[in-house]
Parts: sequence; structure tokens; C-alpha cells
Amino acid sequence: MNEIWLLGVGVQLIATSLIFVWQGLYRSVIRYMGQQAVWDLVKAVSYSTLALTAVSVVTSLSLPGTALLVYWLLLFVGIGGVRLTSRAWHQISTRADARRVIIYGAGESGRQLLNALNHGSDYRVVAFIDDNPDLHETVINGRPVLGATDVANLVEEHVVRQVLLAIPSASQERRRAIINSLVGLPVRVRTIPKISELISGNAIVNQIQDVDLDDLLGREPVPPHPELIGRCITDKVVMVTGAGGSIGSELCRQILTSAPKELILLDISEFALYSVDREIKSLCHRHGLHFPVITLLGSVRDEQRLESIFKTFSVDTVYHAAAYKHVPMVEYNVSEGVANNVHGTWSAAWAAHRAGVGTFVLVSTDKAVRPTNVMGASKRFAELILQGLSQIETPTRFCIVRFGNVLGSSGSVVPLFREQISSGGPVTVTHPEVSRYFMSIREAAQLVLQSGALGTGGDVLVLDMGEPVKIVDLAERMIRLSGYDVERDNMFGEQIDLEYIGLRPGEKLHEELLLGTSVTGTGHPMIMRAEEEAFDFDVIEDAAHRLLRACAEMDLNVVTSMLTEHVMGFSGHEPRHDFVWVKQGRVGKRARKILDAENVTPIRPELMGPHQGSGLRRE
Repeated sequence: MNEIWLLGVGVQLIATSLIFVWQGLYRSVIRYMGQQAVWDLVKAVSYSTLALTAVSVVTSLSLPGTALLVYWLLLFVGIGGVRLTSRAWHQISTRADARRVIIYGAGESGRQLLNALNHGSDYRVVAFIDDNPDLHETVINGRPVLGATDVANLVEEHVVRQVLLAIPSASQERRRAIINSLVGLPVRVRTIPKISELISGNAIVNQIQDVDLDDLLGREPVPPHPELIGRCITDKVVMVTGAGGSIGSELCRQILTSAPKELILLDISEFALYSVDREIKSLCHRHGLHFPVITLLGSVRDEQRLESIFKTFSVDTVYHAAAYKHVPMVEYNVSEGVANNVHGTWSAAWAAHRAGVGTFVLVSTDKAVRPTNVMGASKRFAELILQGLSQIETPTRFCIVRFGNVLGSSGSVVPLFREQISSGGPVTVTHPEVSRYFMSIREAAQLVLQSGALGTGGDVLVLDMGEPVKIVDLAERMIRLSGYDVERDNMFGEQIDLEYIGLRPGEKLHEELLLGTSVTGTGHPMIMRAEEEAFDFDVIEDAAHRLLRACAEMDLNVVTSMLTEHVMGFSGHEPRHDFVWVKQGRVGKRARKILDAENVTPIRPELMGPHQGSGLRRE
């Protein structure tokens, strides 16, 4: 009898081992055990119990039904308990230094985020926060669900370092209200992608990122009017100059959704053009869009090449975003900045006129209004060129779109502040009273595309930027949303200082959007039409000739005097920051005397090639 019993035990052990191998219990990683592992264990234990039943029948060992039930329970609890204990021990040991976080949102996205974080060792979720009172005092996977009023106590009690927003379907207004309620707490606020990005497959729930730039603004973006966007794009050949830049690349992304006949990308930077080309083609493939995307290297100052491109591809619409826009950089390089912004606009616009392009849209800036810097003056002069061209007989409808700062664009304060915060500060602000108009890149691009459909020719379309934002308030908001304090040490002793460095060359405290008070509506709540004085075409053409000749000769006194003469509000400016000008000792009124004393012969424009001299032609 003992021999039969031992034989039965041996057969059962071998059979159970084979069953566990078959069910993959030995291959599962204990630290990642989930619901599927429990079901696998249930099946394996059940098969083992059946095997024991078969062994008892074959060996004539009479086992009561209660013994089989006890066997099933002991095997399940024993094996499962050991694995759960091992998993818990591993999590405790690896998460000793994990960052304690709160998940704001106990919906499906919040639960998915918790499961994703449980599989790693970087975060330790202490609780959920949700606005739904029906979920309060409940428990999700061992974490309590509490109300918004409990956040401050949780942060202090558990030394929470981050709050993760898992509310992808919430409106922009609700997201901003939640973020505002968290600004005063010493926690870093981060978020998962929005529902539109999750549905489109462009993101997944566990992609934790900083709060959207839109959430840093103090207003709700206005939804675009698709019929206006598509009017100049759908089934048309569209070209974007400066396509590799911040605004240019976002224009390209927005243009895709309106199904152009062909999209042409032009940029002078090979790497920028390569990057935007890859991104745009990837988006086309992902969304099943089938139209040619043409990438062209070239300068907007090369009028002959632009005219050839316009005629070869039968371009219908041009969005001219190519420009030098960084205020101090243009102050340091006056002649090149003016030549690029003015000559580039003239060449592109005149080539569009000669090639019969239907619509030409200039992307301008609020710095063109009563400018205190050369960049703004050069952009206002570019506006005057389009206003002048609209006075002659032309098949091209010239439009000007003027708006303020764009959050997150290259050279803007937001990327700079984030870099300074990540490196521990200080965060540098030019002046405690300086303010700027802001909107997101996406909203700005959408409004530019809509403005192109509303322009009648030569008019200046101004985007409603809402109220100006004080830069110091934006900096403090970003510092606090990153979990630091400004005025004093917070409970973790982490502080980032604000440092005022003074206004940079050419900057002013406050920007404007309008030169006058004559403003009319366009039918779009965010776009206004400004009636502003302009010069006759012959006058502005002659002025452009002389201005660009002065740029080619590096005569910055003439450059500034020409801008002063034609740009309203630009006066008293002296090119005292230009590196070459200063190095040559040609600052101020001594410029011409120094030239004569040194017997310096200015470079003749006709010797500089087709796109480096004045370049203005009327044929």
C-alpha cells in the first residue's frame, strides 16, 4: 500500500510540474504579475487537481471530494501567496526611493496610468483625486480616492513631489482651473496626453509630460473655422517659406488637414528642411494622406529661383514665414537682418506677382507697431511692400497677418525658462513690468490660415491676442508648476530665484498690435481688419532700392534713417550694437568721417550676385 501511495505522489508531482510548464508559470516574471497571471494560476491548479483525481482512480486511492477541494485551495493559496509576497517585497525594495505622486482623475485613464506606473520603480502612487463625489472614500487597487480639498493634506503628509493629471477628456477651461488650484502647492504638475492624441494613436496613457503650453495662457483658444482654413488650401498647390521654423512647420501641419493638391516646403537650412520633411511625410503616412510633399532648398532673397518655382509648380497660395525674428540678434546684425526681412519679402512677393500666384500671406509681428528695434522696423517695412504691391494691377491678393509672441517657438521665453528651471535656476526676466501678447503655436497657425481667406488685398489682419501677460507672472507660474517656490523655501527646501537682467537691445516694456484706431471686423471673432496708412507703390519701391543698397554697402546710418523715414514710430535709433559696425569703429555720427579717413570703398551691389545686392527689378 505504501508503495502505491509513494508512486501516486511521484506521478502527481511530475504531472503537476508538466502542467505548470505547459501553462507558463515558470516563465512569468513575478514583478509584472497581473490579472492574467491569476487566471493562469487558476487553470494550472485546476488541471493539477484533475491529475490528482486521475491518479487516485488509477492507483485505487480513495480520496474524498473534500480532500480534492482542500488540495486545490492549498495549492492555489500556497503558490499564489509566495508569488504575491515576492512581488510585494520586490516592489517595496525597489520603490524605497520612488517619487511619491498623486493621480488627478480616477477614471479609466487614471486606472491605466496606475497600472503602468506599478510596473516601474520610478513612481509610487499614494492616492487618487477626483471631482466626482460618488467616487470619494472608495479604493482603487489599494489607493484611496479623495476630493480636491484633500490635495494639500496629502502633499504634506506623504511628501508628494508630483501631481499627474489623468483627465484627457476634460475641457481646456476645466484643465486650467485644476492647474490654477495646484499652482500654490510645492508639487510639479504633469499630465498625460489629451483624448484627441490618445484616439488618433499619436500618444499613449503612460506618456507623462509637462503641462501643455496652452494651459499656461489665461484664456480659452477659439475653435478654428474649417471652411476658412480650406478656402486657400483644399485642392490647391500651397507653398510655405521658412517651412523649417517654428511657425512655418506648424503651418505645414495644419495645412495637411485641409487636403492640398501639393505642398511645397522651402527653407535655406538643410537640416531644418530635412526635419520638417520627415515629420510631414510621417504624418501623411499615419493619416492616410496622399499628395506630393516637395522639399526645396533656397533663399527667399533669390527672386529668380522663387519665380521659377512658382511657375513650375503652378503655386496657388504662399505663406511667407521666412524671416529673422530674434530682436537682439538682429540688433547685432543689422544689415543682414534688414536685408533678409525686407529683400526676402520683396523677392517672394514680386515673384508671386509675376508668376500669377493667387494668394500671398505675410506672417508679421506685433513688434512692427511703433517699433523700438530694427527687427520690428524691418517687418513693418515688409508690410509696406505688400501694401504697395496691392495698389498695382496684379493677379495676386496680398495679405498681412500680425500677431504677438508664440508660446514654445524657437527663441521664445518658455523653452528658455524650462531649461533654466531644469538646471536649478535662476530664471532670468528682463524687467518686472515687461509684458507680451501670447498665443500657442497651433492657434497662431490656424488663425494665419483663416486670415488668408479673409484678406481683401493690402489689408492688415490682426489677431486678437487677449490680454497681455506679464513675463514675471508667466515665469513664477512655470516655477511653481515645476514644484519649486519663488519667494521663500517650500516644505522641501527647494527654491528657484528670479533674476532681473534688464531690457535687451531693442526691447520695450509693452508691445502693441495696432498703429491706429481704425479697426473693423471680419466675421471671425479673433481676427480684426486694421486700416493703416501706406505709401504709394512707386515710393515704397524706390525706398526699398535705397534701403537694400545701404544694407549691401553696410551703411547702417542710412539703413536706420531710411527705416525712420518710412516706419511710423521708429525714431532715435542708433546702430550701436551691430558687431561689425562697432568693430569698424563706425558708431554714430563719426561713421562717414571714418569711412573717408580710411578710404573704404563700399561694395557695389552689382558685384554681389543676383540675391545679395539690392535685387529689386521691375520688368
